[in-house]
Amino acid sequence: MTNQTSSASFSTPEAFICLRCGNCCHGEGGIVLNDSDVHRLCNHLDLDLASFAAVYMESVNGKNRLRTNEQGWCIFFEQGCAVHPAKPAVCQAWPFFRGNMVDANSWLMAQDACPGINNETGHQEFVAQGNSYLQDLDLEPSTATSPNALNRST
Repeated sequence: MTNQTSSASFSTPEAFICLRCGNCCHGEGGIVLNDSDVHRLCNHLDLDLASFAAVYMESVNGKNRLRTNEQGWCIFFEQGCAVHPAKPAVCQAWPFFRGNMVDANSWLMAQDACPGINNETGHQEFVAQGNSYLQDLDLEPSTATSPNALNRST
């Protein structure tokens, strides 16, 4: 008797699938912008830098970040991301932030806030898929003015 098994039956589940719950869009100060983000958002919104900055951006401790509305949501959150095709790198990278990648306990805590993280894959698979995803995005590395959460070095 021959055992015939489809390789598809052993496919690895996704470590993260965005459920668009918006939990990661809530909280002041978390969306730090790098220069590429600002340029991409200005183009997407058809705004010059001064107009964009006046409405959507603030500078805190030398870093530019998106403003939040009065309820603490990202200024672009409206039943989902209003700038999804041009969203900032830090938003694109979630939940594959450095802390969640290098520390299994951080990964476990992130699951409390993010229902899209699949704990069944395990931390090692989460890291493997995260590294692949971040490389595919070709995000610029952290700089003095960009988010440290995107720094993939250990």
